[in-house]
Amino acid sequence: MKKVKIYGSGESFEVEEELSLLDGLLNQGYFVDNSCNGMGTCGKCLVKIRSGNPNPISPSEQKHIKKADLDDGKRLSCYIRDWDEIEVELIEKEREGKILTEGYMPDFKRDYREGYGICLDIGTTTLALSLVDLKTGEILADASMVNTQKNYGLDVLTRISYANENPDGLEKLQKSIVGAINSMIGLVCKERSVSPTEIVSIVVAANTTMDHFLLGVDPSGLGRYPYKPAFTDGKKLKASEIGIEAGEDTVLYTLPHVSAFIGSDVVCGVYVFSKNEEIKDKNILFIDIGTNGEIVLSKKGELYGCSCAAGPALEGMNISCGMRAASGAIEDVFITREGIKLKVIDDTYPVGICGSGILALVKELLRTGTINKNGALVKKEDLLPYDYRRQLIKAEGKAREFIIGRHRNIYISQADIRQVQLAKGAILSGFVALVNAADLTFEDIDLVYVAGQFGSYLKEEFLVGTGILPKAFYDKIEYLGNSSKTGAYMALMSDQVKEDLEDLAKKVSYIELASTENYERIFIDSLAYPDFKDGEIVD
Repeated sequence: MKKVKIYGSGESFEVEEELSLLDGLLNQGYFVDNSCNGMGTCGKCLVKIRSGNPNPISPSEQKHIKKADLDDGKRLSCYIRDWDEIEVELIEKEREGKILTEGYMPDFKRDYREGYGICLDIGTTTLALSLVDLKTGEILADASMVNTQKNYGLDVLTRISYANENPDGLEKLQKSIVGAINSMIGLVCKERSVSPTEIVSIVVAANTTMDHFLLGVDPSGLGRYPYKPAFTDGKKLKASEIGIEAGEDTVLYTLPHVSAFIGSDVVCGVYVFSKNEEIKDKNILFIDIGTNGEIVLSKKGELYGCSCAAGPALEGMNISCGMRAASGAIEDVFITREGIKLKVIDDTYPVGICGSGILALVKELLRTGTINKNGALVKKEDLLPYDYRRQLIKAEGKAREFIIGRHRNIYISQADIRQVQLAKGAILSGFVALVNAADLTFEDIDLVYVAGQFGSYLKEEFLVGTGILPKAFYDKIEYLGNSSKTGAYMALMSDQVKEDLEDLAKKVSYIELASTENYERIFIDSLAYPDFKDGEIVD
């Protein structure tokens, strides 16, 4: 066994020989940022070595660490595998994030009854829960938190791999999510002096993978072609069967899915907007933007759906200075000749840049001609000596960075811009494929609904200015908020809604993008950023 001491805390523990330092820290419950689940590619899991004898740094590790960090004794914990006794200083503490709990609520008939209920949205990144008085329909208290499964990977495929590659992987993932749910139930019940034993019903909306993890069902079919879930229908069982601490006979109901990558969270979103009678004869695009981009097109009620692997870049992950939307995150950027203006969550000292800030920055780089439509960052030597952008561009060999916060060396790199470009191309290509399948054009779309935790913080100018959404959608975008939890609330309050959701899930025609005719060409064309002239998008 290898020994680890945590600097400044007096805490220590032992790690099994085959595990990395990152594994050991995560197993003990310490927060270490690790976007790639210890694969050695994200460069996020920095710790400072205070004393000890870790294995020497390898060329692979070294290329992910800045020289200043190396000189300061910092290493990537996933690369540290051999040591006897080591003392480490943890670099970052986890910050409380901004999590969306509210959303548009349509009218519907409620079934009132005695007791309390829980409606719950389980996303890859965040969890949101409400305690409801079933006798009145009143939402008594809300709770939210970051999905605790983040320690096992930031995206669903990484977590599926973890479940498949570790004998107790699925069990750990299930215990992680159930533990988080129990914690939130405890919080909302304490807030309103309600006993968890008084809860009679829990309704869950989630993406398909999260539902498999919650119920402890083998997710391996979701991680490989042809991407078949073990189930798509709604499930009804006693909450106690999976360890949820509520009443002895509390019923847990998980809502139905469409496919491996279109889950009940999206079904709920489609149901929420479809309750608006005024738009039933319109062409509607619905998108839930997150690690995956789930899109549904309603052609006057005829439903087509697809999912595109946007990846975690748009949420601030796999980005050099990226972070979640938490205190200290840059959420908006304005580039001017007089300098860069930043909007920071909680108006505090900036420590990184979250998803909305990344898109705002890319939009500004495009607007100012600092990057072109192909995503290439302008070369410093190609700018005139008096060009205000010269001092903001840093070059080390062939690598280029655009500096936005000198005090903490906050920047976006050429590689980061490419990551955003790939995510943007994936989402836009999904729009194109669905519109083509329905024999429509972008101009035929009447409304675009944006839902989800991340999407609701994105301004229209970010979405159109980066080309995630085409210019034709400008002034057609509306935000639904957390429509997943709204749908879960509606199902909690109405048996008819549960039946409607089951029917709706079966009506969505799922389109596999990889099998779509000419999809490679659609994707390549969708990678191009929009053209700007005099600060405006060119048609």
